[in-house]
Amino acid sequence: MNFAKPIPVKNQDNHPYWDAADRHELVVQKCQSCGEYAHPPGPSCAKCGSSELSWENFGNDINGTVYSFIVSYRAFLPGFQDDLPLIIAIVELEDAPQVKIIGNILDCSPKCVEIGMKVKMTWKQLSDDRAIPQWIQV
Repeated sequence: MNFAKPIPVKNQDNHPYWDAADRHELVVQKCQSCGEYAHPPGPSCAKCGSSELSWENFGNDINGTVYSFIVSYRAFLPGFQDDLPLIIAIVELEDAPQVKIIGNILDCSPKCVEIGMKVKMTWKQLSDDRAIPQWIQV
């Protein structure tokens, strides 16, 4: 599979997130000290600074609500020119409203997107061993 777009790089802080995405599942870091979710993943909790983090598996049936969005009519990175216009959304998870995940809303007219719109996570296969979370309207 040949993919022309940049592929997110796994590192020591985010590899459980990307490993789960590659299996078409969502995992989110959770602080064991204060109980807050930490997304995007990092070496410590953004709220309290603790490095006592675990991973909570939300599975593969992920629903959310559009919290904010932008429609891009210009490709800012190589490989995106055929996807225009591109709807880039911040989505609040239904099962963890404090977690917001950025992704594209696929197969949707920019005229139909609105704050509060219900969406469902889907995974786009970038290569044989890499998938990224995206959104579709429900």
